[in-house]
This record gives sequence, structure tokens and C-alpha cells, in this order.
Amino acid sequence: MAWFTRQKPSVEGAPPNDGEKNVRTEGLWQKCEACGQIIWRKTVEDNLQVCPKCGHHFRIGATERLHMLFDDGSYVEHDIDLRSADPLKFVDSKAYTQRLRDMEEATSLPDAVVCASGKLNGRDVQICALELKFIGGSMGAVVGEKITRAIERCLAQRTPLLIVSASGGARMQEGAISLMQLAKLSAALMKLDEARLPYISVLTDPTTGGVTASFAMLGDLNIAEPGALIGFAGPRVIEQTIRQKLPEGFQRSEFLLEHGFLDAVVKRSDLKNYISNAFQFFTN
Repeated sequence: MAWFTRQKPSVEGAPPNDGEKNVRTEGLWQKCEACGQIIWRKTVEDNLQVCPKCGHHFRIGATERLHMLFDDGSYVEHDIDLRSADPLKFVDSKAYTQRLRDMEEATSLPDAVVCASGKLNGRDVQICALELKFIGGSMGAVVGEKITRAIERCLAQRTPLLIVSASGGARMQEGAISLMQLAKLSAALMKLDEARLPYISVLTDPTTGGVTASFAMLGDLNIAEPGALIGFAGPRVIEQTIRQKLPEGFQRSEFLLEHGFLDAVVKRSDLKNYISNAFQFFTN
């Protein structure tokens, strides 16, 4: 076996060398969930978190989304001091208050949405982006209030609104208070419509539950990223309820576009220009 190893001369103070190369590659590669290819992570990042082999769109966070959409990644964040209360004193596997603290520490965000203002291809806009990693991007009182305030800023400043959804729905830890946000946001968006200000909804993977049942499907233009899971109840719940096998690709964005539930499916690389052109069309 000595034929296949080469002993290097020892260096004072260096650890012993056993003839093997130790190369740190952990975290440099990732596996595509769709095609199974192992891809250099830097290549995926340079491609806006899209697989260069099959075009699969990986999930991205709220702040990354805002950097992608705003010119030069520059924006002003609003209502950063709002925090969720615990009106029901809710406890499941842990207390709701503890879960909120854990989520804030893990994501460095106060709640599941980031609302900001800035320019998109030179146009002043308000953008709200949901963070899936914060309790599944669930909509509680803070999410409802922050998006409502963003709508009010649009009304005051006469600017269009863009909401990027990624959510499991209403937040069960807040009970009926979270469900009230569906009506609250729908009423606020009606004021935007009456003021003739455009609202574009972008649905990403996944957009489900109460978010789909409210603001995510109320845009003047509802567009989605390729392959996004979009619906109210999940496909397994539907199958168990109706006791039937669902069609291939059911509740994916391409299926919904084909059946008239979406206006367009747009690749991430084309999204910013597509939104800019749509706002130009609405405001011209």
C-alpha cells in the first residue's frame, strides 16, 4: 500500500500527515430537488437561485427577494418595530411567545413579512415580501397590519403595490384574529382599486391557505414563478377528502395558468422587467 501513498516531509508545528488530501467541500455543492443533479452552489446563486440544468426555481427569502427586485438592491424598510402579541396564550409543542423569539433569532426578522419602498426600474413602488422560514410565512395580525400600512402608503403617495407571497396560510396560534386579516386586507385592496392604483401579486412556492384566499389572488395581475405550489388546501388533504387521484401537476402554477386561475407564469430572471412593463401598462 505504500506504493499508493506519498509521505511528505514533516514540518515543525504542523499536524501529522497521513498521506491523504483533506479538501473542505461542505456547502459548496447542492442537489437540485427536481432533476437530482449536483450543482456548484455559486453557479446557482449567480443564476438567481434557479437550477441551470432543468430551470427549477429554488425557494428564496424575503430580503433576498427585495434585493432582487429593487434597483441596486436599495430600499427603505417600514414598520420594523411591530411584533406579534399572544392574545390566546397559545401553547402547542412550545409556547407561542417562545416560538416567536426563536423565529426572530433564526431569521433576524420581527415577523413573516418585510415591507419596503424603493424604485423598480426607476419607478417608485411599495413591495411586501413574505418570509416562509418565519412560522411557514403564516399570516397573523402583524402581517395583516404591515401590508395594510403599505397599502395606505400607496394611497398617500400614489404609488403601485407589489406583494410576493410564500406562505402556508393563516397563523393558527392567533386563531380568529389571523382570519380577520383576510377581510381586513381585502377591504384595503378595494380602496386601492377605487383609487385606480395598480396591484400586482406574485405567487411563489408555496402559496396556500388564507393567503391564497385573500390578497394573493386579488391582484390586477396575478403571476407566478414556474412550478410553484398554489392552492387553498394541500393536494394530500384534497385527495383524502374526495377520495380521488388528482391530475398530474395539480395546483402547480402551469396547471393553474392553463385553467384560468393565473394571468402568467414568469421565470425569475424575467420577473423584474415583466412587472415593470405591467406597471407601465396600468399607469400609462
